[in-house]
Amino acid sequence: MKPERALLFFCVFSALLARAPFAFSQEDAAARQEDAAARTVVYTLRSGIAEGRLVFLGVGGAIDEKVNPELVFHDGERAQINLVNGEGAEHDIVIEFYGVRSNRVVDKGASSAVSFFADKTGEFTYYCSVPGHRDAGMQGKIRVEPGPRSKAKLVASDISRDPSDLPPPVGARGPRTLRVDLTTIETDGRLDDKTTYQFWTFGGKVPGPFIRARVGDTLEVHLKNDSSSLLAHSVDFHAAIGPGGGARFTQADPGEEKVFSFEATTPGLFVYHCATPSIAQHVANGMYGLVLIEPEGGLPEADREFYVMQGELYTTKPFGTQGRQELDYEKLMAEQPEYFLFNGAVGALTAEHPLRAERGENVRIFFGVGGPNFTSSLHLIGGLFDRVRRNEPLTVRERGAQTVSVAPGDAAIVEFDVRRGGQYVLIDHALSRMERGLVGDLIVEGPRDDALMRAGPESRRDD
Repeated sequence: MKPERALLFFCVFSALLARAPFAFSQEDAAARQEDAAARTVVYTLRSGIAEGRLVFLGVGGAIDEKVNPELVFHDGERAQINLVNGEGAEHDIVIEFYGVRSNRVVDKGASSAVSFFADKTGEFTYYCSVPGHRDAGMQGKIRVEPGPRSKAKLVASDISRDPSDLPPPVGARGPRTLRVDLTTIETDGRLDDKTTYQFWTFGGKVPGPFIRARVGDTLEVHLKNDSSSLLAHSVDFHAAIGPGGGARFTQADPGEEKVFSFEATTPGLFVYHCATPSIAQHVANGMYGLVLIEPEGGLPEADREFYVMQGELYTTKPFGTQGRQELDYEKLMAEQPEYFLFNGAVGALTAEHPLRAERGENVRIFFGVGGPNFTSSLHLIGGLFDRVRRNEPLTVRERGAQTVSVAPGDAAIVEFDVRRGGQYVLIDHALSRMERGLVGDLIVEGPRDDALMRAGPESRRDD
């Protein structure tokens, strides 16, 4: 080999050796982060006063009510720490070693979160950075241990709302006062086959119960936050006129019950949802529902009525991952959902509770978008929406619609006459969302081969 060629070879080989550790470390870091995303551990802390000083208090599990509890993670886990404002002063949470800082929570019941990859073993400090708070006692330890932790057994119930679960029409009665009872429940539920998630709900189902009233009614709302909850919750009715839609009167800590009343002044189909900060977090976790304010005399009769709502979930693990899923606060803030869902879960309107009707019937769907972020283009594959009703006075606004656009926090009533048997598919026509869980079935009993559609070519007659 010529000297100049040997020198060139040496230089190139040396450069490759110099770059190799960097390349491998980058790939290794990416692999570690991907693995950590599949193993997320979440703790919740609440600000408060204990032992005569300002502190962090553990919420739930092994740290419940402990002062400045030690938070234990394992090497390679993705860590998330939720912070809830427990007494109304301004707070945040900082972990200097990992370079993370939460947003400040100002009002009582407000929440925020921090997340990081626990990629170093040892002990580290978390604290509140508001001047004077760390010295006053708001400081604790994080311990990262080597090796994986043992896996917990998955136990979850069906949280998806049956679309036929709604009260009967109001009819032609006069105005009256109605008592509405809502209970906020945080519960582990089935998200998908062999996948669970801790949902925050009204009544243990997603969406919350369908509420039915008429214009002129007074709704007396009793919101009870179940004693097993970790966080404060509330309710905001879009049908209510007044600041906060009732949320100012219903901020309830675990075990509390709050009451407020409002007059139903405007006919329409309206969303209600939790309005405790971070509002997006509470809504994404399943805290939304619909209230129908019928016009005087009620709506025209329908043979079948269904209740369907669309929402998103922002999970730490990719769509379809088996095991326990957790909320990813950073994905929520970036509006990057892993799941799009009808009635709270993958398969809610297919495997669990498909819509059912018979040929010749008139079907009505009360449809709303909890969101919190994405507009829906509701579509029925193989059918048209013969009538679309929007708010006041709930008369028909559109006929023969192929899609109906519904923004987050909004709702619409769609109606159609079932003319042929078969299996129809309810979707959002942002079609990629079908691959992330957003699909429902309408199964219609009756003949499936007729003049409207049939297999094979059209038979022709000679002139």
